Amino acid sequence: MATSPIVDLWGRQIETTDLDEQQTDSDAKLSDLKRHFAGHPSSGLTPAKLAGIMKRAEDGDLIAQCELAEDMEEKDAHIQSELAKRKMALLNIDWNIRPPRNATAQEQHDADMLQELLEDATWLEDALFDMADATLKTFSNLELKWEIIEGMHSVTGYDHRDPSWFQTNPDNRNQLRLRDGSHEGAELNPFGWISHTAKAKSGYLSRRGLVRVLAWPFLFKNYSIRDLAEFLEIYGLPIRLGKYPEGATEREKSTLLRAVMSIGHNAGGIIPKGMDIDFQNAADGASDPFMAMVNWCEKSQSKAILGGTLTSQADGKTSTNALGNVHNEVREEIRDFDLKRIAATLTRDLVFPLYALNGKSYRNRHRIPRFEFDLTEAEDIQMLSTALPGLVGLGMRIPLEWAHDKTQIPQAKDGEAILGSVQPPNPQSQAELKGLAVLKALANQPDTADLQAQKLQQEAGGLMANMLTPVRDLVESATSLPELRDSILQLQGVISTEELGEVMAQAMAAAELAGISDVADGK
Repeated sequence: MATSPIVDLWGRQIETTDLDEQQTDSDAKLSDLKRHFAGHPSSGLTPAKLAGIMKRAEDGDLIAQCELAEDMEEKDAHIQSELAKRKMALLNIDWNIRPPRNATAQEQHDADMLQELLEDATWLEDALFDMADATLKTFSNLELKWEIIEGMHSVTGYDHRDPSWFQTNPDNRNQLRLRDGSHEGAELNPFGWISHTAKAKSGYLSRRGLVRVLAWPFLFKNYSIRDLAEFLEIYGLPIRLGKYPEGATEREKSTLLRAVMSIGHNAGGIIPKGMDIDFQNAADGASDPFMAMVNWCEKSQSKAILGGTLTSQADGKTSTNALGNVHNEVREEIRDFDLKRIAATLTRDLVFPLYALNGKSYRNRHRIPRFEFDLTEAEDIQMLSTALPGLVGLGMRIPLEWAHDKTQIPQAKDGEAILGSVQPPNPQSQAELKGLAVLKALANQPDTADLQAQKLQQEAGGLMANMLTPVRDLVESATSLPELRDSILQLQGVISTEELGEVMAQAMAAAELAGISDVADGK
């Protein structure tokens, strides 16, 4: 059998032939796992039964606890909704493959290669969602499918394996193994699995998941809902009492009992002669005690899953905007915690195998690229753009990469078009400025046309005033528009325009002569 010199992060040697087929398909001892069907332990669940399920999980038998978690997520809409929020929050975060510290050119090239491989992996987003299943069940195992494509080992997909397929190693209760019928179980093949474990609390693997926290509110809530349903079934119906005579046979008693039980729904019935049915006061009460218990259970579930209640429930009393923001910040902290654990798992079980099998810069398992989610929050760009120039002016040496990280603006690659500031026009020379000043001064000096216009205004101003004075007097004394019109018509021949005409003729002649002179002078 061909053996590769590559080892996994625990030093186990990798046999490349193991990647040709999934472990659960190649090992005959594991064939029964695919014929395992859920036992639905939530049916008839009692406190004693629940305690027994948890005790068996601590002993390494995870089947009932995992199947109970499945039932809880299917039967309790509130648990399903809150878990979905926590899972969905993981899917919209950018990620990248970061090369080792002080990476060489080849290591950077290999990191870019891994980035491209995983960006093209259409199954990766589904894998992130399925890995988040560990939040409730403690662990989630994805069995990888390997293929050689264009000379490279590539992961083309995966199968999410039922949690009930696994057990803990009796000698190491933090190690998962496949149930193959043996006492210790079958070890997971290196490079064959993405095995993710969540951590809601410290302790052995079987006790870390939220299932153990949520199971008790789930149980109590089901009791309250059952009691509420029974209460609603009889609410408003009168209490029926059947009376039978002494000496009645068992058959007659059964007949009376059936009549009493059915008369409430059927509004009618028959009984033997000599028997009576009395109707007492209708059943009364309120649903408040039952709903109080249900609400307490759901709030407890929200606190366990999301760290608070105001991002999922509002009672109108304590649901202020400030408290809602605080609870949302807590939820973001939980999201970041989940993402960091998922990133560590993907680095170990996905990035490292791809790098070890395909990376040209691979030397040993102690220097590898890392899968990282971008969890930094973008700073206020306007505030930074105002503050940074002043800080730089004071002499602070601020790295360019830090500014890009804070603003979440990526750095441009070589040859990539970038934004730029508009360049101001070149400053004018001193000679040009002096020339403009001279031209401006000359422009402000009056020319021949200006002088002629001023003289015409002086000579014609008095004549125009004499012509307008009679008209102004008529306007001021007129009592109506028809009267004003008739008075103005009577001024014809009274106002003389001959003097004004002579002045205008002289001005036009002077202007013509001035123009001829300017042309002759070359102006």
